[in-house]
Amino acid sequence: MIQKLLISLLLLSLGACATLTEDAMTPIAVSFSDGSEGECTFRNKRGSWKMDIPGTVSVRKSDDGLQYNAKTNDGRTAQGVITSEMGAKIIASAVFIDFGITDAITDKHRKYAGSFVIPIKARSGSSRPRTTSQSSTVRKAEDDDLRRKLLRQYINKEITRQEYTELMKRVSED
Repeated sequence: MIQKLLISLLLLSLGACATLTEDAMTPIAVSFSDGSEGECTFRNKRGSWKMDIPGTVSVRKSDDGLQYNAKTNDGRTAQGVITSEMGAKIIASAVFIDFGITDAITDKHRKYAGSFVIPIKARSGSSRPRTTSQSSTVRKAEDDDLRRKLLRQYINKEITRQEYTELMKRVSED
């Protein structure tokens, strides 16, 4: 009796299609590098999504890059691609479940960055000087880190939209 029950449970578990990875959709927090507001359209082979910036968009995971086409409220534009990376859980799925077939077909093993700052050209007449020294490279990295931190605080509702916009403008002006 117990043997039949174990065999039945084993067959049921093998008959199900399983995955060890996350949901097919993934959220991405997005902002402009200078704190501007605007809108953006994201696209990959799995779909297209439109959002207001700053904010969070939920996109379908895919093995191709997530293309973006963004425009600030004052008309500046930016285009680019957020690369798709392979998650480590695909290895466990390949070994233990179904040789990774389910995840490979659905792209659930793929991932995009959880937050992304879209680089946008400065408004004409910007007072920030352009240099290529090592110190300016370090400063740019520090500014990018600060922008990501501010975006996370805004998304987590730790700061208001107005505070976020003002702080981002200060980072861009320094």
